Amino acid sequence: MHFAVSGPAVALAEDTGFVAPYLHSMRRAIHGVMPGAPVHLTISGTGALPCVFPYTDFATAAIASATLAVAGLTSGPDGDYGLAGTAGIPSVNVDRRLASFWFQTSLRAQGWSSPPLWDPIAGDYRTADGWIRLHTNAPHHRAAALAVLGVPADREAVARVVATWQADALEAAVVAQGGCAGAMRTAAQWDAHPQGAAVAEEPLLHWETFDVGSAASAPCGVSTWRPLRERPLGGIRVLDLTRILAGPTATRFLAGFGAQVLRIDPPGWDEPGTVPEVVLGKRCARLDLKHADGRAVLESLLRDADIVVHGYRPDALEHLGLGAARRRELNPMLIDVSLDAYGWQGPWQARRGFDSLVQMSAGIADAGMRAAGVDRPVPLPGQGIDYATGYLMAAAAVHALALRQTQRVGTSVRASLARTARLLATHRTTEPAPMPLAAETPDDLSERIEDTSWGPVRRVATPMSLTGTPVDWALPAMALGTAMPVWP
Repeated sequence: MHFAVSGPAVALAEDTGFVAPYLHSMRRAIHGVMPGAPVHLTISGTGALPCVFPYTDFATAAIASATLAVAGLTSGPDGDYGLAGTAGIPSVNVDRRLASFWFQTSLRAQGWSSPPLWDPIAGDYRTADGWIRLHTNAPHHRAAALAVLGVPADREAVARVVATWQADALEAAVVAQGGCAGAMRTAAQWDAHPQGAAVAEEPLLHWETFDVGSAASAPCGVSTWRPLRERPLGGIRVLDLTRILAGPTATRFLAGFGAQVLRIDPPGWDEPGTVPEVVLGKRCARLDLKHADGRAVLESLLRDADIVVHGYRPDALEHLGLGAARRRELNPMLIDVSLDAYGWQGPWQARRGFDSLVQMSAGIADAGMRAAGVDRPVPLPGQGIDYATGYLMAAAAVHALALRQTQRVGTSVRASLARTARLLATHRTTEPAPMPLAAETPDDLSERIEDTSWGPVRRVATPMSLTGTPVDWALPAMALGTAMPVWP
């Protein structure tokens, strides 16, 4: 399958399902800021994960959008930015089969077992008038849900009490208590909901640029940095302030092309089910931002960062004295990429949320249920909204990097899970995939053994490739807090 790609346009040479329309939308969201270079894109691999939405096409398009952004950095004098000074049109390939696996999990433990992804209380529960999902992986979120229900941490006890509640009322009560919950809605109900209507009015990505001229406080090396074809993001410092799962996906992708990624977590925080998956290629440190010393260290890191990616709720950094204005003051040329669950406007703009909850809110789980002809929510085959948003954020960060180098601007980019979910839902599969995805084979796995903090693993082979530019993570996945909060 071959595409001729230039700017936001994608010319389809043969049938690739919904890859092209999804890729059109993603590239428009990015290239609305800067025109694109010619790039040769091919899609290989066969099969699709079963889903009421074109999940595999969506995964393929998202990974392609990020890889095409990197290709733009290396495309030579006639290309997007000409930063690398390498002549010729780069060739990108995305394997849709491997992309499907990476939109589930890339990690295959060797001789040990990965921790479960979900807390025992987390999951879908029948209410008096429908369904609700409780997200209880974090201890304080579990405590909030149990406090509202007035029961101990016992799934059967939770189910009995949830069954007496109206779904909307329980959702509101858990959220008011500081927890996370999502009532299942149809797509029509979400479109009519004030937050659904607000999300519909938002762009896929919010862009804002800041002309900084000859700002003296720009990070060291901005004026001299140039991408090398072999490691396009070599020398770029990425400060990762994100948790589960979109933000860490974005920074993992950037690390694969050479960026130095430093992840910062608070003391005591862990995500045992997801950390081994997403810390590949990163150094992981801890800082207590509730104390002045911790905030001072973070400010120092921000001054010398090229890119910061964060998924805090909109007011959280403001309360710490590290709001957008302060970050821009510390580093005028900073590329500031942020994530919100339910969108950047509307009554739920500051609500806590996760992929699985957005699937319930936005009609995705309901659509899956109806298509399957069953009587309980049917989610996507993986956390695809998270993953797709992560690759979009990575693509935006790379394009913003090119803007910084060519136009001397800082950039703010904002994404949301709910808006990405809306893009997914623009297309539906009308019948089962003509060629379902076959089971994983040994050929799908990398030959390299990765020695992680938890034990040896093999990864699914990378789904993206770029001519002359290997995708390579220099560091194995290491536990949170195993590095110092300093740039190497």
